[in-house]
Amino acid sequence: MRDLIHSILGIFRFTGRLLTFVRNTTFNLLFLLILLIACIAIFTGGDRRLEDNSILVLSLTGDIVEEKQPISSISKLFQEMRGEPAKDEEILLQDILHIIDRATEDHRIAAILLDQKDLGDAGIDQLQVIGAALKRFRATGRQVIAAEDLYTQKQYYLAAFADLVAVNPMGGVDLHGFGAYPLYFREALDKLKINYHVFRVGTYKSAIEPITRDSMSPEARRQNAVWLSSLWDSYVADVTEQRKIPRTSIDNYTNSIDTLLAATGGDTAQLALKTGLVDRVWTRPQVQSHLASIAGTSSERDYTSIASADYLGLIGPAAQGGSTAVNKVGILIAQGNILPGKQPSGVIGSDTLADLIKVAREDATVKAVVLRINSGGGSAFASEIIRQELLELKKSGKPLVVSMGTMAASGGYWIAADADQIWAAPTTLTGSIGIFGAIPTFENTLADLGVHSDGIGTTPLASGLNLARPLSPQLKQTIQLSVDHGYRQFLAIVEQGRKIDRARLESVAEGRVFDGRTAQKIGLVDELGGLDEAIAAAAGLADITDDFEPYSIRRSPSLGEWILEKLAAEQQAWANLSPFLPEVVSGLHRRFSATIGRLPLFADPNSLYAYCFLTGSL
Repeated sequence: MRDLIHSILGIFRFTGRLLTFVRNTTFNLLFLLILLIACIAIFTGGDRRLEDNSILVLSLTGDIVEEKQPISSISKLFQEMRGEPAKDEEILLQDILHIIDRATEDHRIAAILLDQKDLGDAGIDQLQVIGAALKRFRATGRQVIAAEDLYTQKQYYLAAFADLVAVNPMGGVDLHGFGAYPLYFREALDKLKINYHVFRVGTYKSAIEPITRDSMSPEARRQNAVWLSSLWDSYVADVTEQRKIPRTSIDNYTNSIDTLLAATGGDTAQLALKTGLVDRVWTRPQVQSHLASIAGTSSERDYTSIASADYLGLIGPAAQGGSTAVNKVGILIAQGNILPGKQPSGVIGSDTLADLIKVAREDATVKAVVLRINSGGGSAFASEIIRQELLELKKSGKPLVVSMGTMAASGGYWIAADADQIWAAPTTLTGSIGIFGAIPTFENTLADLGVHSDGIGTTPLASGLNLARPLSPQLKQTIQLSVDHGYRQFLAIVEQGRKIDRARLESVAEGRVFDGRTAQKIGLVDELGGLDEAIAAAAGLADITDDFEPYSIRRSPSLGEWILEKLAAEQQAWANLSPFLPEVVSGLHRRFSATIGRLPLFADPNSLYAYCFLTGSL
């Protein structure tokens, strides 16, 4: 018997050693593979020589962001399985601006060709700063050409900044205005017998309406009409200024397109030409011929071009840190939903951002900080953790300036309110000062399936947040009191940080959303401008305007964290089946996610959220 036991233990020891060997070998090979890829990137980058009279193809592929999320190779595999070339899902705004500005100084670039066929989500404020960079390039006497088969609304906005806008004879320009049409789920929740317990403060806190109503409330309709009209006015004003056409041309195009299109026999390309939206109706070969003429060659196949990704490889990325300057303006990026704890890039983790704020506070060479916010908010608890660390930064004597991107609302405004200055674009969406709680319970749904929950506890609250049981009256009252307290806390933060009288603040709170221009008028924003203006303002507050350098403060994940981020991205890609779904189903999935799909992910410990669900379409 003893020999048998020894034999069995020997088998287990051998198996354990074998598994250890396999595990160590796998991780060592993975490390060597990563090292090999890094070496190849370092030693092969920059080999390409850029010839004179080259055309820079500015490919705007994916969503324009200010901080990328971890890249999933599985997502690219999905694209290849569908017969599509692998495309980036995101592109950094700062990389786009860096490419254009370097091309402006690089006289080997004869012209820029805009390639927007794969452009994803983009805010008007982002497109505005890209347009301004294109205007700086055009000021050197070189051309920007826009040539698409069909222009979507956001693609056309940027195309309006080009010297020449061409459209395919089978194409056109889709201008239809801005709208907000969220999905509403109350009837569906009733049919599924899901009890969604909602606790909120604020007449205009419409973020929770999709689960409490089947239609938009009159209050939400009024406020949405205001900011949508403001953004559309900015869009039209920019387009008409660049295209040198009257406002009435756009108004007629969007309001009476059926009548106008009848006059051209249904030819959308000719209608765009007749309206002045485009300069040429050209086939693809005609576009290539024009590019060849700019490059000074006789054949459309002879001219040289370089993709923007390759050009970025030649010039190197925009400064990302590592500066030895004595005076720096630290730049922190807060993009995405606000969640507790440590989070990967593209998401605002309270602990992750707080650690970076602490780095900026303790770095003696960082004289001021600019916090760039592009967020609709999220967890109220996580927002407060970030704000507390920002207050410590201010106590150190370093100026804090907030630069708002496309959106800085709810939790995004919570973390902005204490800044010395707040800058926003005229089209920024901000405000939404309000709090809500939302907890679903499934006791009726489970009962229909023959599943019931029963038991006993030592107190009326012993069952806690048991999703299989109804909320007790005491628990409901407790949560509502917490929501009321959170709202009063939010008001106090804004009142103190922005020096706004409480009575006036209450008149603009209750969840109202404002565009940047209106927010400035009511005191929620100090100045209108972009990131560059905010950086200059921070340098001025620190008295270093004549000698400073912008300095990006970013997290450098360890190898283990990097691997975990990659694994999380792959897992999310496998969970997302939209690449295999018909476009109509994928569209509904995107709309659901934009409405309430992210709510369960916020994981606030108190189930309190400062979030703004806006689904306006550009």
